[in-house]
Amino acid sequence: MDLRFHHVAIIVSDYARSKQFYTQTLGLPVILESYRAERQSWKLDLGLADGGQLEVFSFPDTPDRPTRPEACGLRHLAFRVADLDVSMRELAAKGVKTEPVRIDENTGCRFTFFADPDGLPVELYEIK
Repeated sequence: MDLRFHHVAIIVSDYARSKQFYTQTLGLPVILESYRAERQSWKLDLGLADGGQLEVFSFPDTPDRPTRPEACGLRHLAFRVADLDVSMRELAAKGVKTEPVRIDENTGCRFTFFADPDGLPVELYEIK
């Protein structure tokens, strides 16, 4: 079996706010956007530079995330970046606050976290 990463899917509470965050703040390009009337749900497919995708869904009356960050399920969403400092400056210029930089004790790589509009932890992981 030759498994390769294809996508991660998230459900958001405010579709317009999250669409703006992921497309404009993070700069992910839209592949496809569709409204599914039978589910009262938007689905937004966003592209990543390596060919992977992020699927953003909206549904009416979704429950809140139980706790952060150790709730059962998706722990966080991580993006690979070439220069953490540059990426953090770009986010700061757009009003996004990042946590202090940490060092992965196993790889020595630097990383940081910030939150999406629903509080989902998003990680930037530097690989040079």
